[in-house]
Amino acid sequence: MDLSLLYYSLQGLAGFIAFVTIWGWIPLDNWWVRGVEFPRIQIMVLGAIAWIGMLLFWSEWALGQWLLFLVLSITLAFQLRMILPYTRLWKKEVEKAKDKPEGQDNHLKIMVSNVLTPNNNTQKLVDLVKQKKPDILITLESDRKWEKALQQIESDYPYTVKVPLDNLYGMHLYSKLELIDPEVKYLMIDDIPSIHAQLRLQSGRVIWLYCLHPMPPSPTEADKSTTRDAELLMVGKHIKENDQTAILAGDLNDVAWSKTTRRFQRISGLLDPRIGRHFINTFHVNYPFLRWALDHIFHSACFTVVNIKRMPSIGSDHFPVMTTLQYEPEKTSQQAQNAPTKDAEDIKETDHKIEEGKKEGKKVSKEHAEE
Repeated sequence: MDLSLLYYSLQGLAGFIAFVTIWGWIPLDNWWVRGVEFPRIQIMVLGAIAWIGMLLFWSEWALGQWLLFLVLSITLAFQLRMILPYTRLWKKEVEKAKDKPEGQDNHLKIMVSNVLTPNNNTQKLVDLVKQKKPDILITLESDRKWEKALQQIESDYPYTVKVPLDNLYGMHLYSKLELIDPEVKYLMIDDIPSIHAQLRLQSGRVIWLYCLHPMPPSPTEADKSTTRDAELLMVGKHIKENDQTAILAGDLNDVAWSKTTRRFQRISGLLDPRIGRHFINTFHVNYPFLRWALDHIFHSACFTVVNIKRMPSIGSDHFPVMTTLQYEPEKTSQQAQNAPTKDAEDIKETDHKIEEGKKEGKKVSKEHAEE
């Protein structure tokens, strides 16, 4: 390859990485802005290639190349700051569970699986559930076909909430533990549900469980992230204001390092067990380089982590993920110090976002009804 072509290609890549990073700082909810929050790992990898490549030609730099390298370095530092917490280089937000004499009695195994409605490999999930034996199974995009297939596991899961839909937003909850007063709510959009329930742990303690699957910002679904952001922040605010011990899980159609998810943590006070451990990139199954974490679990400070693992593919575009938590109330005060804290701007922006989300939700609901 001609070295001059390589040199200019690296500059082009550097410019692109810097542009995409700065573009993501624009304070708009449009999908064509918020979408660049997703591939931070990929941007970081390509940016590192450009950064190293440019150094190889440093002797040929003029003022323009020095400025480009400076801007690239700043934007790479920003990207690194966003993704570094989800590596072992960062302090763990949630402690590793300690072995206890009562052991399994305090464990809570939660599996989240976006099944992909058109996926016909229903038996793969059934077999996986029978093998891994989660206490809680949450399925997203599940319709009546999936509901019928999952009847095979119902003898082990006496508590269920079923919302079969054909619009890619069906949702099912299967629990071995008692569900108290479960409700299906439509927080933002009339045909996009969420499940809210109280859950009685084996210890007898009752906690809250929230299962969410908001609409993503994309050219084929929502033009803006407004309803997604508002739904997550609304639930987070509710958890904090009611001082609830809670677990929130589901396909949030957002990444952990987005400004909304980080604000949700500050507003709710819930912890992310991935921080200080590793990425759990669940989407897209078929494109290893284009993967990011869309399936999440957040929880109160009274839980520690036994493990969190990505499960084998079931034929969906998402990998299932299973998290095993341990109820350790004695850790609450210590771990609560690891939770990010909100400020006045977070409160103001959350209230504003919820109001905007309700307005946008009415608009989208009307559009869906007309369709």
